Amino acid sequence: MDFRGIAKRRLPTPVFHYLDGGADDEVALARNTEAFNDYELLASQLSDVSNVDLTSTLFGQKIDWPVMLAPTGASKLFHGTGEPAVARAAGKFGMVYSLSTLGTTTIEDAAAVAQGPMAFQLYIFKDRGFTEEWIERCKSAGYIAIILTVDTPVAGNRERDFVYGFGTVPRSRVRQIASFARYPAWLARVLIRKDLEMVNITSDNPAARDWRGGIRKYLDEQLDRSLTWKDVEWLRSRWDGALVIKGVQTVEDCRKAADAGATAVMLSNHGGRQLESAPAPVDCIAAVADALRDRLEIICDGGIRRGNHIVKSLALGANACSIGRGYLFGLAAGGQAGVERSLSLLRSEFERTMMLAGCSSVAKLDRSHVQRRR
Repeated sequence: MDFRGIAKRRLPTPVFHYLDGGADDEVALARNTEAFNDYELLASQLSDVSNVDLTSTLFGQKIDWPVMLAPTGASKLFHGTGEPAVARAAGKFGMVYSLSTLGTTTIEDAAAVAQGPMAFQLYIFKDRGFTEEWIERCKSAGYIAIILTVDTPVAGNRERDFVYGFGTVPRSRVRQIASFARYPAWLARVLIRKDLEMVNITSDNPAARDWRGGIRKYLDEQLDRSLTWKDVEWLRSRWDGALVIKGVQTVEDCRKAADAGATAVMLSNHGGRQLESAPAPVDCIAAVADALRDRLEIICDGGIRRGNHIVKSLALGANACSIGRGYLFGLAAGGQAGVERSLSLLRSEFERTMMLAGCSSVAKLDRSHVQRRR
């Protein structure tokens, strides 16, 4: 979280609050991390932890530790090196990197610099031609997974965006202009290099380059609100790799995902940015694992800030965790080096917690290592 403070100093105020903020009163945002405090770790003492095996598998791939990098839109908002820097860092740490539909790097360019497995996060627009084109491009570029985000029929009520003027008219136009004027290098990237173009959309649709109403308005108009589980079956018929449903929280929805052909679910409330008062992902793990662990890989997406959060998630039944702000703060603070430092700290904490809990491998983590606080 120290990187959060650096990011706040280095980013224009509207951009920082876009990264940092959530929906409505930000209860879900806060609970995502606070909920981990409701669980206690139970150590198995006098266990041989001279060698700790952190390796695991995800989407049919061996990974160096059970953490993946979540899809986040427009990484070049936060640093000029953007998605390629994050993809390279992920490769060094043996992790899956996920590129967003709303990324500022193309499917092909991200794959070209990646040194590890890649996933593509998908929004389904009203024009299904977009979706089919992206799927074919992912196949050609060697992506191993498609991640369908299902919790955004409309953008959440992110009030900080309205207050500080990210993609909207702020309460004070003078304050907005002043906040950007203090960052000439950032402005140069945006205005001269056009770094913030959502290239996976605009490369296929010239009309999408003209977002006079703002990205929020554009997405609200283009995202298909009529989606059902039949559309997941349609997607499954066109994609042979791992199919992940992101944004589910209930056993029933996870069961429907499995029935529709999904191979994994990301238990997520979109980082507290969509439905306010949605449950924290960590609180959803146990019930889903009890019901569906034999049918789905389970990923806890949201609120991960410490290595012990990873251990708790895995002990409750998750196969892996996913981090978004956890690496974006590092990216904003120092580009690829900032991401690598963030991941290094998190991995070190994870390994240390495993040792202190008396667990010598990820495969041995189970409910005997965690309890809900009484």
